[in-house]
Amino acid sequence: MPDIKHFIYDYLIEKGFSETTAIYLNMLGLLLALLIIAFIVDYVTKRLLWKFSAGVAKRTKTNFDDILISNKLPRAVAHIIPLIILIEFVPQVFSDFEYTESIIENTLKVIAIILALQIIRRLLHSVRDYLKTLPQYRDKPVDSYIQVFMIFAWLLGLFSIIAIITGISFLKFATTLGAASAVIILIFKDTILGFVASIQVSINDMVRIGDWITFEKYGADGDVIEINLATVKVQNWDMTITTIPTYALISDSFKNWRGMMASGGRRIKRSVIVKTSTIKFLDKKDVEKFKKIELVSNYLETKSKEIDKYNADHNANKSVLINGRNLTNFGVFRKYLQTYIENHSAINKDMTFMVRQLEPTPQGIPMEIYAFSKDQRWVNYEYIIGDIFDHVLASVKYFDLEIYELSLVSPKG
Repeated sequence: MPDIKHFIYDYLIEKGFSETTAIYLNMLGLLLALLIIAFIVDYVTKRLLWKFSAGVAKRTKTNFDDILISNKLPRAVAHIIPLIILIEFVPQVFSDFEYTESIIENTLKVIAIILALQIIRRLLHSVRDYLKTLPQYRDKPVDSYIQVFMIFAWLLGLFSIIAIITGISFLKFATTLGAASAVIILIFKDTILGFVASIQVSINDMVRIGDWITFEKYGADGDVIEINLATVKVQNWDMTITTIPTYALISDSFKNWRGMMASGGRRIKRSVIVKTSTIKFLDKKDVEKFKKIELVSNYLETKSKEIDKYNADHNANKSVLINGRNLTNFGVFRKYLQTYIENHSAINKDMTFMVRQLEPTPQGIPMEIYAFSKDQRWVNYEYIIGDIFDHVLASVKYFDLEIYELSLVSPKG
């Protein structure tokens, strides 16, 4: 049986070529033939695998195979067979060039490792994209875990490549790296911190994709759009992007508004300061005047009768207004605001709402509205607050009250 690897060599020697020329031409001829075969096999395999994958994807109900195709995994897998052919037949092609054969073989092995990493990367990206289509994983830091797997894969691949180039066995090379573990830990400190933080963030459910967070230290105030191994991306309300280290979520303090968003209301907690000097008891004339205000007319009617009966039963001397029980303009104003809030269409009545008097201050007495708006969207929320306090500020004068204003008196002269 003729020796195929020296077929061209034997033919050239018969034709009178020198031995050196015949060896080189034999090698070039075999190399060209091998490359052509590998290219044809690669093309045919890629086409067949692509058609097969597309056919399977159409017949199945799951979209995972569609994601595999969109991430071009079949195309990467198709390169395996021609690469195996090259590795298998390179020794035959370079049989007369031992040094070159060794270099080419090592190069092909390195390419095989890179191809394997590429396949793993595309597979993991497909898994990531598929998990993000599932409701239970959409707000989870899937990217962080995929990146961790890829880091380990790249480290394993890098160590394998170095072991192939240096000729040291992989096990011996890995053992040698154990002595340099402290340096490795130092180099990958941020990655390790980010990985640990990602796990804690996920287990403790501290942050999800889509959460609105406020992180004053980093100037972040907006929605979380991505959680990676090393960083968390927040899209602020002005559409800028703030990048926060993942480990900062467990080492620093930040505010997550998820509870508010899930509650069905956004808190309104704002007050106006009423001048103490304008607070007074109400006489009958004042009461009759305030009865014209519809939101408190029924309250005043009922309360006046109750107070008059009490004062009559206790023989209160009403020639001095302070005696017995009395209404105050401040109390009636508080009742007015309470009724106003109860009737406001934008307030969530299923949550706490009240109007309360706070501790007096040197400027006056704060009257606070504590309630929750139905609409949680920022712009609408601010509009609701503005609408409420526009009314509050305009209604104060109808109760003979005044809002505190700081007046700056310029020095004379």
